[in-house]
Amino acid sequence: MAGLEGTEQPRGAGRATAARWSPAVEDERALKSLELFGNPTDTEVPLPSRPESAATARRLAQVVILRQWGFPPRFAEDVVLLVSELVGNAVRHTGARVFGLRMRRRPGWVRVEVRDPSRGLPCLMPVQETDVSGRGLFLVDKLSDRWGVDLLPRGKTTWFEMRVVDR
Repeated sequence: MAGLEGTEQPRGAGRATAARWSPAVEDERALKSLELFGNPTDTEVPLPSRPESAATARRLAQVVILRQWGFPPRFAEDVVLLVSELVGNAVRHTGARVFGLRMRRRPGWVRVEVRDPSRGLPCLMPVQETDVSGRGLFLVDKLSDRWGVDLLPRGKTTWFEMRVVDR
């Protein structure tokens, strides 16, 4: 591995193992996030602009999509991925201390908004197969039905919308 030349890697019984993903554990964490940070369907939820906030935003989106709105897991996976991309852009590119997450539902649509204090516009770049970064807005463009940016007097809201079949 790059940068680890000459460093012995742990082997055998003492080796650390990755935690297994469990829907029950993740669901519990998502509910805890809702309790700690608030419900993004009621009001905009402010989150600190740190990389770990992406996990919080994903959990909030997951609990809203699956538990509150009752959509299937496959739809939730797409929404959670796109939330992660918008949050990642807000954290990496805006220099903000805080960003906001808001989720809305209207007949036939789900809308997710990420607000930050920067007026710098995100840019959809061409993506090559060998690119290791820069795919965020490409994914948003491909998986959502529409997306955009609303400039505000102090900042912007980047959003995406996905069609849903209301029962």
